[in-house]
Amino acid sequence: MKQYDYLIVGAGLYGSVFAHEAAERGKNVLVIDRRPHIAGNVYTEKVEGINVHVYGAHIFHTNNKEVWDYVGRFAEFNRFTNSPVANYKGELYSLPFNMYTFNKMWGVVTPEEAAAKIREQREKAGITEPENLEEQAISLVGTDIYEKLIKGYTRKQWGRPCTELPAFIIKRLPVRYTFDNNYFNALYQGIPVGGYTKMVESMLDDSDLPGTIRVQTGTEYFERKEELDAKADRILYTGPIDAYFDYKLGALEYRSVRFENETLDIPNFQGNAAVNYTDDETPWTRIIEHKWFEFGKDENGNDLPKTVISREYSSEWKVGDEPYYPVNDEKNGKLLLAYRELADKEERVIFGGRLGEYRYYDMDQVIAAALAKTREEFA
Repeated sequence: MKQYDYLIVGAGLYGSVFAHEAAERGKNVLVIDRRPHIAGNVYTEKVEGINVHVYGAHIFHTNNKEVWDYVGRFAEFNRFTNSPVANYKGELYSLPFNMYTFNKMWGVVTPEEAAAKIREQREKAGITEPENLEEQAISLVGTDIYEKLIKGYTRKQWGRPCTELPAFIIKRLPVRYTFDNNYFNALYQGIPVGGYTKMVESMLDDSDLPGTIRVQTGTEYFERKEELDAKADRILYTGPIDAYFDYKLGALEYRSVRFENETLDIPNFQGNAAVNYTDDETPWTRIIEHKWFEFGKDENGNDLPKTVISREYSSEWKVGDEPYYPVNDEKNGKLLLAYRELADKEERVIFGGRLGEYRYYDMDQVIAAALAKTREEFA
């Protein structure tokens, strides 16, 4: 008899949802994470009363009512709506691209005028079938918006010129001929009151569950793999799929992000949760001011006298860095298929989550995938 039914490698959203669902079915689970904390990249920690998103801004948004109802079991969500601002050399524009953006850029007033301006610039550029990100962007919003608000930001984000990036990356770019500033336009949206860490703690609380959940942070799986594997019948692995196989076929590529955090003795730095810096010269991609995710107040509704900002810098990833965004090109796609073939032969192991599947997942998609996997596993 093994000590646990499941060993779960990674205490992020995927692993935590799976752990809760397994324990709800009477299973005994051991969750480990190499970091000194739970919650993976959605981890938040309090600084000056502010819930700081340590690994970058995470704004929950979904049209999936099952997922929204599910997270509502573990946290109360506020009504935060993501309305970022673009800063181009001191000029401020609304994101997503909407009538406010078009009016500031061209002085147009009606949707018809805005559509005509974009059509004129698309035709002048001679684009019919976009073959790269630059052409796709110009076909969607015209040359002026591309040059000021997309080109520099995207180059910083991906470390490559827009002409070398595939068109599909920007196909979902929100473009609206209305004055709607809601970036995601999702039916359900918000931030958990008290932060994401509190929500994940609730997921991993087994006090009312028939099974048990044990959590060990600061535990490096590969240093103790044989010992840890021996404790459980099944393993859910949510780390990088190529790392599991010691990169023996080569390393999958990611973009990474570095953060510079600063606590300021003022109540308001930029007046918005997110400001994107879209020019080439500014080295960071955006500045997050964390307090505005919860309207500048603590959990008791009191105004917070200080503020915390994070400057984000995008960078090429190398083994040892934190992997953030999969580089979904043809080369990495082929390598992923080869690793999936190896993964299919690991009969005791489930590979799941953003890193285990090498997929760009929004938070709601991670939760939906974890719930689907539990239904499959416990059918």
